[in-house]
Amino acid sequence: MLTEPLIQGRHLSAQDLAQIRTLLLEHPSWHRTRLSRDLCDLWAWRNEAGRLKDMAARTLLLKLEARGLIGLPPRQRASVNGTRNRRPAEFPHEVAALDAELNALRPLRVEPVAPGSPESGLFQWLLQRHHYLGHRNCVGENLKYLVCARQGRPLACLLFGAAAWRCHLRDAFIGWSDAERQRQLRFLSNNTRFLILPWVRVRHLASHVLSLITRRLSGDWQDKYGHPIHLVETFVERERFAGTCYQAAGWIGLGATTGRGRNSPGWTPQGPVKEIYLQALSADFRQWLCA
Repeated sequence: MLTEPLIQGRHLSAQDLAQIRTLLLEHPSWHRTRLSRDLCDLWAWRNEAGRLKDMAARTLLLKLEARGLIGLPPRQRASVNGTRNRRPAEFPHEVAALDAELNALRPLRVEPVAPGSPESGLFQWLLQRHHYLGHRNCVGENLKYLVCARQGRPLACLLFGAAAWRCHLRDAFIGWSDAERQRQLRFLSNNTRFLILPWVRVRHLASHVLSLITRRLSGDWQDKYGHPIHLVETFVERERFAGTCYQAAGWIGLGATTGRGRNSPGWTPQGPVKEIYLQALSADFRQWLCA
């Protein structure tokens, strides 16, 4: 018995493939964006916030073409991914040393960064310029936060994205089976970037920022993607950082990774050892994640 291939989280049936081929045949002048959007409409393929999953559909079409199952129309313009990952334009901002008490800056201004906004350009520039990992185009569900003092001066940048596909200590802490992990992983997020700007010297700022954002993260995720977040993780390089701000903000330390990394062959360590920290966003997070 033939099984339906799983592509972009969707089991693709023979009928689905026939519908795609019909669209291509009946509308040879359509560009790829039109095809992906109409395919989403045809399948009622939307996220939980009701938005068309047109980027998932675009990737699905590209994967089918790579397998030789369909032929897509030529690109009408170059892929935007290359331009997204170029070094961003420099944004003017205050870089004078800031040595202050936290209370002099409160209440902090913490809002999600809207795509295409001036804040988005500044956020990308700051991470690219000042975070040791840099910053490239985000893939999948994510939220960006630019944290400013009440006077408007930028202080910090945080990026939350997809959780690690597999992590033994985390999965054991939650009590996940493989099936539960695959089904419920979208209710986790990974704090993949946290940058306090290098000229900012404010005691307790980092832990205060973490506390502010974890209080609102699930609601912001619900607004953007139509589902909440119940648990947040982060991985802190042991040789670079002590993880003090996560500890001070009440995150739970689980221990260290093996350093193998998700793309490393076999079981030989290939990367830096990282400390794993988790923060629950709901008291009954295990009940939700193991449902």
